[in-house]
Amino acid sequence: MSEKEINMITIGVTGGVGAGKSEILRHLKEHYNSRILMSDNAAKDLERPGGPLYEPLVALLESEEGRKGMAEPLLLPDKEINKAEMARRIFANAAILSKINQLVHPAVNQYILDEIERERKEGKREFFVLESALLLENGYDKILDSMWYIYCDERVRAQRLQASRGYSEEKIRSIMNKQVSEAQFREVCDVVIDNSGELGGPDGALAQVDAAIERIRRQFSCAQ
Repeated sequence: MSEKEINMITIGVTGGVGAGKSEILRHLKEHYNSRILMSDNAAKDLERPGGPLYEPLVALLESEEGRKGMAEPLLLPDKEINKAEMARRIFANAAILSKINQLVHPAVNQYILDEIERERKEGKREFFVLESALLLENGYDKILDSMWYIYCDERVRAQRLQASRGYSEEKIRSIMNKQVSEAQFREVCDVVIDNSGELGGPDGALAQVDAAIERIRRQFSCAQ
């Protein structure tokens, strides 16, 4: 099959904090012809100087309303936005948080749609993999071919977050309580990867990924 004959399959990868999504994405990137796009990175790119979100964000956060939570200058010496200061201002003011979301979410969603379309037109990738904690909230299950839930036992997730990020039990519980429930993830996602144990081995998470890829290939081959 030539590159131009590739019918790109779109996959959404989601799951709770500490579930180990990064290792799954790394495997997909290294072993399959995949474009990996992480929505958080897309937002960061759009917020850099010259990006479409940079000037609107600066204007909002430097307004009288936005400066209420001010602790430090908003801009760093290189004119990049000071993300720690931006977070302080946003979470000190619910109205500013709402306005920021109204700016950022539509811009990121449009960027993602544009990237999917661009990759599809180029016809060089077999898979386009989008990672986001908000795939369900943003309705991506309606536009992606397959939705993957990376499951991990809460106890294991907590241990990972304590070890890798130094989070306290209180902070971990607070984060987990704000995220989509396991039942909601399972209801929407057609693939569930259990990443509670070892990555490798015949029953490990990476073997589950490989099996899921083969099922999706067969599914879309039959559909063509």
